[in-house]
Amino acid sequence: MSDAAFDEVIHAPNRLQICSLLATVDAMEFSVVRQALNVSDSVLSKHVKVLQAAGYASVTKVRGSSYPRTWLALTSEGRQALAGHIAELRRIVEMAEADQ
Repeated sequence: MSDAAFDEVIHAPNRLQICSLLATVDAMEFSVVRQALNVSDSVLSKHVKVLQAAGYASVTKVRGSSYPRTWLALTSEGRQALAGHIAELRRIVEMAEADQ
């Protein structure tokens, strides 16, 4: 279990959704992630680049029979950061619920 820690890189809504989608699989095709988030190629690319720069995501281009395909995956660092971020969000929610 990762230590609870708020992560500014992951917290942006689109990046949190990207990480959450990728956490459930080994890798996911770029177009599937784009459709799930309902964003353009450029918006997804921008967020993936931020995740890559942080060491949280990897991008692999595979030459298919008809066209190249791009696959996205969370790195082990990305999985740990996401787990820590989710743990911190849960801690924050629990504080709010305790006050009610």
